[in-house]
Amino acid sequence: MATSLIRDPKLAPEGQQKIEWVAAHMPVLNAIREDFLRERPFEGVRIALSIHLEAKTAYLALVLKDGGAEVAATGSNPLSTRDDIAAALAAAGVRVCAWYNPTSEEYHRHLVETLRINPHIVIDDGGDLVHLLHTDLRELSSGVIGGCEETTTGVLRLQALERAGRLLFPMVAVNNARTKYLFDNRYGTGESVWAGIMRATNLLVAGKTVVVFGYGWCGKGVSLRAKGLGAKVIVCEVDPVKAIEAVMDGFEVLPSLAAAERGDIFITTTGCRDVLRAEHFSRMKDRALLANAGHFNVEISLPDLERVAASRRPVRTNIEEFRLPDGRRLYLLAEGRLVNLAAGDGHPAEIMDLSFALQALSARYVLREGRGLERRVYPVPAAVDIRVAELKLSSLGIEIDRLTPEQEAYLRSWEGEV
Repeated sequence: MATSLIRDPKLAPEGQQKIEWVAAHMPVLNAIREDFLRERPFEGVRIALSIHLEAKTAYLALVLKDGGAEVAATGSNPLSTRDDIAAALAAAGVRVCAWYNPTSEEYHRHLVETLRINPHIVIDDGGDLVHLLHTDLRELSSGVIGGCEETTTGVLRLQALERAGRLLFPMVAVNNARTKYLFDNRYGTGESVWAGIMRATNLLVAGKTVVVFGYGWCGKGVSLRAKGLGAKVIVCEVDPVKAIEAVMDGFEVLPSLAAAERGDIFITTTGCRDVLRAEHFSRMKDRALLANAGHFNVEISLPDLERVAASRRPVRTNIEEFRLPDGRRLYLLAEGRLVNLAAGDGHPAEIMDLSFALQALSARYVLREGRGLERRVYPVPAAVDIRVAELKLSSLGIEIDRLTPEQEAYLRSWEGEV
């Protein structure tokens, strides 16, 4: 295997401790690891992985390696890679091409070098690897059996490729599994976003007005946790159904320009671009906080913010002050990147246990079935979703009821009984 591209190999012991800590709190992935060690389903298989490169992701890579795979890993965001984790993973035999805060050129190089493994399976987070396999490295796509995508943003990019008839291999939308979005997107994002904001700012949340843009599963989680922390919550939406849902969940719903005048903390969770723009910045209070929880740093318009500001300066780790001509100060957190990972440790281990269990089992499904699948975006098989939930319940010591044969027959019948 080619040499890893990491910042400091001497950081490996520190990273190993962190990986061991999360592994001890990921019982579902541990159970899958035992199966993989026994079955070796990925023997002779090459896997390219691009997910936020921190301890929980490292453990997923090691579980795939224990299943026989040759794994190459990189980060999916410049500010979420942890250099000690990268060093530990490289020391464990995974080829790692990543370091914290690379330049745009370095980040691109890391993605390219990861794909030089000539993967059979791609595990992506946001679609950067898949994008390269459809553009600059298209010649490597012929060996790809298929892959898995972790995020809402990545799934949207895949679906656009499929609609255009350009998708070159089947992909499984891990993000759309119930054991992903109900827990990772909602509870994971809700908790980790606030952990990142509070770590970065050391400011109180209670009593403040929080404006959440987007009321999908991530927005629901962020709003719910803001309410629990004592904040007043305003939701901004473009989907009328989700807007009604936010109202019935007890939140105020406003157009974004009206909300801009009232918010103390603004959090984008849409997956779209230019959600906060110059016209919003012009209405905001002095010392408003701007944070993003979407995959790419395009939701808060940085060009607009730079254009309207008279000056800018760092004021705290992961906080930059933009001073407007009238003296008002807007504080941008984590360069507008994913605040929960750029300014925090990401989702709790118990949450990522479910998501990465889905990734591991979906990768095995792709290996088994991928060559017979059309070039489309597929849901996670229901059996995989259920298996992950069953393993989680088992780890919690919880038992549930089962349908009797008569009940199953009744539910399958179209006649029913009076």
